[in-house]
Amino acid sequence: MKLSDLSESQIEELIRTVTERIAGRLSQPESELPPKAKEPVAAADFPSACSFNTNGECAGCGECTEKNPEGVRTIIQAGADRVGSPSTANAPADIAPFIDHTLLKANATDDQIEKLCKEAMEYNFASVCVNSAYVPLASRLLTGSNVKVCTVVGFPLGAMSSESKAFETRDAVSKGADEIDMVINVGKLKSGDYAYVLEDVVAVIRAAQGKCVKVILETASLSDDEKVAGCILSKAAGANYVKTSTGFGSSGASLEDVALMRRVVGPGMGVKAAGGIRTTESAQQMIAAGASRIGASASISIVQGAR
Repeated sequence: MKLSDLSESQIEELIRTVTERIAGRLSQPESELPPKAKEPVAAADFPSACSFNTNGECAGCGECTEKNPEGVRTIIQAGADRVGSPSTANAPADIAPFIDHTLLKANATDDQIEKLCKEAMEYNFASVCVNSAYVPLASRLLTGSNVKVCTVVGFPLGAMSSESKAFETRDAVSKGADEIDMVINVGKLKSGDYAYVLEDVVAVIRAAQGKCVKVILETASLSDDEKVAGCILSKAAGANYVKTSTGFGSSGASLEDVALMRRVVGPGMGVKAAGGIRTTESAQQMIAAGASRIGASASISIVQGAR
């Protein structure tokens, strides 16, 4: 059964069930858990359903996009990332500040990175997202601008050791990275080894020294309950965002996945949609579904109105 076939109550039940499963798994004797996971973990620590939702019916709190479309842009920019309508009519017209201008190809050259940074400053994108070898160059080129330097860790597979991910993160931060997009250990998540996944994310967050950390779930490789689990664990670890995709998987972001991720993490955490977003409409739809950041290589086409 597809996520789109589930009713509101069935989705809420999915989130509740996975939350209880994770809480139960992490409520093991302290000696069996990594350091971070030894801290008390209870269902109350994880996101819950909207308190205004009664039996799948909206009680009209006035804070969703359908009730308050004029406030969507202000709400998102202020940090309350939640939006809840698939209608592009409620998406902000100026998409550039939501975009991580991305170039992660293995054959990217210095000249291409320089061009990427110039474009990011010209269009006022949120960041440039580059492989870590180009962090020093991007940091130098973007000094004095509002554009942040984002890099990837454990990319694109996520199957590296936590220690190697932490080392990558410390190195990138020391060379000027402002944001870290790490890939979750997909195999460990699918194996149900929640303690490992939690500590894997925690290791990167610690190494990031307060910098923004986004956790890439690679949703194309996950079932719905695994997507929920990835979101819950990322939030419990203290990550700033959950992200759909690396762009190197079998598929990229979908509206269904973005909406589910937003629903799980709630309003206090970012959701980044990445992979296959190439048009203005698709970017607007992702934002309307709940994305507070867009990862794209077709950034200029998007802001110029590509269809």
